Amino acid sequence: MTLEHLRHKSGSWWDHLADGWRQLMHHAASALTRFRAGDSTNLPDPEAIDETGFLPVRGWALLGGELFEDDTRVVARLEVPGVDKAELRLEVRDDALIVSGEKRFTREETTGRWRVMQCAYGSFERVLPLPVPVVGDAARASYRDGVLRVELPKATPGQPRAVTIPIA
Repeated sequence: MTLEHLRHKSGSWWDHLADGWRQLMHHAASALTRFRAGDSTNLPDPEAIDETGFLPVRGWALLGGELFEDDTRVVARLEVPGVDKAELRLEVRDDALIVSGEKRFTREETTGRWRVMQCAYGSFERVLPLPVPVVGDAARASYRDGVLRVELPKATPGQPRAVTIPIA
């Protein structure tokens, strides 16, 4: 194998990696959510965790979401596994649905050591931009199997409008 062949192969590998990173950032950037551990998060002491580099303040997780629109409503679905329904708060502000809450750590009832700690714990806030004005007071929400579903009636029902803007 020649040096030129190796250079070509490593360039191809780097292009694939860079493309994957761009796709991740494009599709999941808004889903990347910061969790801030607080006094009530109930995390174990760092001495009880064997995972290299564990820091309770590094809590980041993907809270995947979907936004669906039809003639009369916008429906948001957000994956928030492990969060108690009572810990979730919803707010419609300006042109966004804001979902916030806190995910608390649950301790095991026996003594032992944590070998892996990859879940994020603490308070979080996720902002989902809304494509049209909605009636926040008429919204309905449900939570089942770790998925929060919020149905928001449109302020002005109908098809999304397309407006052609002339260039002067």
